[in-house]
Amino acid sequence: MKARKLGAAAVAIILAAAIAGCSGEPLSTREKGTLLGGAVGAGSGALVGSAVGHPGAGAAIGGVGGAAAGYGIGNHMQNRDDDDYYRERQRQDYYDSRQYE
Repeated sequence: MKARKLGAAAVAIILAAAIAGCSGEPLSTREKGTLLGGAVGAGSGALVGSAVGHPGAGAAIGGVGGAAAGYGIGNHMQNRDDDDYYRERQRQDYYDSRQYE
């Protein structure tokens, strides 16, 4: 019974930290990709792990792998968005400078 209360307290602390960490500015594309990849990886890892009798290990391994893949994809998308923004800004600055000549 004591271990169950300790486990519940640990889950409550982890959830409180996760909620506090998500407050503030909206998530970037990179962060969204990491979270989504981790969630999908943990879910599919749990399914595969339960088929072989170790759902916890499967969820942990799948979560880490999914988060890494999600970070890579989100990072690529974030970099592309940043490049598009700076190109558009340079183009606009060029046209604005030509207008006053």
